Amino acid sequence: MKTLKKLFALLLTLAMVACLFVGCAGDTPATDNTPATNTPATDAPATESGTDDVEPIKIGVLVADVSGEEALAFRSYYENYIASNYNVTFSYTEQLEDAAAEKSAIEKFAAQGCQAILSFSSADRATQLDTCIANGLYYAVASGMLDDAQFETYKGSEYFVGQIGPSMDTEYEAGYAMGKYFADKGVKTVAMYGAFIPNPMHVYRAAGVLAGLGMTYGGASEKDAIVGQIFGDQGIDPSKVGANGVELIGYFQGFGDTTFDELFAMLGQGPDAFLSVGMATTFFTDALNGAGVEFSDIDSFTSANGEAMANGKLVYLAGKYSSSIGPIFAAVVNAVNGHPVRDAEGNALSISQDYLVATDADSFAQYSTTDQGDSPIFSKEVLDTVIGENVSYDDFAALVSADRS
Repeated sequence: MKTLKKLFALLLTLAMVACLFVGCAGDTPATDNTPATNTPATDAPATESGTDDVEPIKIGVLVADVSGEEALAFRSYYENYIASNYNVTFSYTEQLEDAAAEKSAIEKFAAQGCQAILSFSSADRATQLDTCIANGLYYAVASGMLDDAQFETYKGSEYFVGQIGPSMDTEYEAGYAMGKYFADKGVKTVAMYGAFIPNPMHVYRAAGVLAGLGMTYGGASEKDAIVGQIFGDQGIDPSKVGANGVELIGYFQGFGDTTFDELFAMLGQGPDAFLSVGMATTFFTDALNGAGVEFSDIDSFTSANGEAMANGKLVYLAGKYSSSIGPIFAAVVNAVNGHPVRDAEGNALSISQDYLVATDADSFAQYSTTDQGDSPIFSKEVLDTVIGENVSYDDFAALVSADRS
């Protein structure tokens, strides 16, 4: 068991090193401990083969996860496809772990001449927005969403471009559908990984999983009540879970040696299934395949996840395709070029984006193969329909809601 943990740690370290020296080549990362300076960034120059009527743009990208399957797929789309088709340069941070690191990174991006920030980091998005406003940078949420109170506070700011991605209701529904899938299969015992609760999207997904399995939490069966208790507990207390034909035999969250101890302890009990609300496919695929335990995740359509579904024990994946972050990029382009897209009341974009669900290799291939290489789902041809003057909020909503399967 210890050998497996050491082997996994070594592989994860090698993957992160590969990302830094291969996938991240040309970037000048904004670090969380280096003060902003006026030294220009040394990123690879923006490609000039893109849309002629779009002025060169420099965008800083805040990242909380530098090694996960989804994070790497998103980065590849921006750096290998978008940067090859538009006059844009992306500068990425190293892994950000707290609000202070996010704020420092934004200030450094401002000093390096960035015009906008795309955020994949969620330690403190209110502070991110305040920092962008203070530095005159446009800001957009590229993954997740602000909570309702935060959106109400910032929706009228000229520097808040908006958010396009799964809403908290959509996150809950994704978790519910995943839990119901296993309940309908007739599983009797499950183990569960809560990923990084209290991250809001993981909280809502976890609440949905419990409800979908037919379970209660603290006696509650309704979304808001379950969500509120999980936030309060900063996780799931198994003693509060009420079973209804399906038993939760174990729960854990976070990452490190301790989580592997918990994982193996649960696998030793022989659960019928292992349900995760994120990151299991990054951390635990080999262990779950080796134990022969069917598992699920909410992640993305990457080649590694396709292999796990075709030849491993991954049986359910609610995923984002890598180009799903294309529309929010288009919205940033419009804002920087002086054509911000607002609703009828003058508020920033806020559009929910659904997940696609694969339950076998064929359905996985259907989604993944249509979003690869030079012809992603949100291709230049598609994005160009919402880049420019006289583009409406409804145009963006129609683009995002269109069936991409």
